[in-house]
Amino acid sequence: MNVPQLICQKKNGEPLSREQIRFLVSNYVAGKIPDYQISALLMAIWFTGMTAAETTELTIAMAESGDVADLSAIEGVKADKHSTGGVADSTTLIVAPLVAACGCKVAKMSGRGLGHTGGTIDKLESIPGFSVDQSMSSFVQTVSDCGLSVIGQTADLAPADKLLYALRDVTCTVDSIPLIAASIMSKKLATGSDVIVLDVKTGNGAFMQDLPSAVCLAETMVKIGTAAGKKISALVTDMNQPLGSNVGNALEIREIIDVLNGKRSGDLKTVSFAIASQILITSGIASRIEHAHEKLENALTSGRALDCLARMIAAQSGNPGVVDQPELLPSAQLQIAVTAQTGGSIKFIDTARVGHCAAILGAGRKKKQDPIDPAVGICMEKRLGDQVVKGETLAVFHVNDEKHLRESMELFLKSIVIEENYADLPKLIYEVIGFDEKK
Repeated sequence: MNVPQLICQKKNGEPLSREQIRFLVSNYVAGKIPDYQISALLMAIWFTGMTAAETTELTIAMAESGDVADLSAIEGVKADKHSTGGVADSTTLIVAPLVAACGCKVAKMSGRGLGHTGGTIDKLESIPGFSVDQSMSSFVQTVSDCGLSVIGQTADLAPADKLLYALRDVTCTVDSIPLIAASIMSKKLATGSDVIVLDVKTGNGAFMQDLPSAVCLAETMVKIGTAAGKKISALVTDMNQPLGSNVGNALEIREIIDVLNGKRSGDLKTVSFAIASQILITSGIASRIEHAHEKLENALTSGRALDCLARMIAAQSGNPGVVDQPELLPSAQLQIAVTAQTGGSIKFIDTARVGHCAAILGAGRKKKQDPIDPAVGICMEKRLGDQVVKGETLAVFHVNDEKHLRESMELFLKSIVIEENYADLPKLIYEVIGFDEKK
């Protein structure tokens, strides 16, 4: 096949065939097609889009460009969950133990955090001794024994996605819904689970900031998963404020434990239950939302969900004692209150900025190889709509290195808008898209 001809075909808005897409992906991964030609193709896709069939074929070609996990040795239904990212979004480590306690196996490969969003792998690594680097046989064994396992993505998982994403990042073609959907779903298909539930975030702390784009992305990914033979559903949820109260790796593990032992409720628990309910329904373990919620509440109040988390931690060389003694987690030397400069109602929170504030303290990274401090971060004391008086604590900063403290505090205060009139609170869950929808 002639690569310039295929680029021209896409530039003119003509769909690429299955064979043409597979040719392009396989030869690019093999190093036979140069970056400059694939860059031109990506820009053509950005301008002209892709049909549903093209997007599905691109996703499958990317998924099959490397290893595809074989989970057949794990008995029962295997589920995977993915969030498009946000601030204080610790749902994975609440959802996975909950559904595992209800009889659904969770086999998840996760990535690290970058920018203002936190990574599940980074959170887990704040647990003393915890190893995210597991062989496939150990991964399968842990899922079989504990009901769940979360590990880092292997180097050979969807290598086409790694190459294409790096190219999209430097050619300004990241914000293309077909390319975003193919990137996410290629990794989900390669991990081999039967059931996939997606949490697509929208709002000022999310990648898809407007609701129509988030819904479009969710629907696109559900269609891809369905065409690939997966049971899949998606939720579109709000990210106009941090989902949980704690922003930072060990701090988020503390909040996860508080939710699983019944000490904390709120938006983080609500969204976690919504995602977990979809997993149980999509996998056939529950027939309706009410039934799913009953199972999940029982898993939580009985202590089974927290026990599942402890068993996974032990199986992956971590200290399971953290679930009973969170003080075993890393803690920062200083706790510094940030107070309101005026009184009124919290009208707006710039969520991405809050995430960046935690990153400035050392909780996040600019580049994937940057080190992070697992102990530092921010504990939010107030949420949208809350009334505050001047001098009242808005958040507590957990700090080890004061070098960038002032910068982070000043940015945080700019992130919070306090006005006299009350704020209109956003919805928490905007839409649920079922795996059997025909759209």
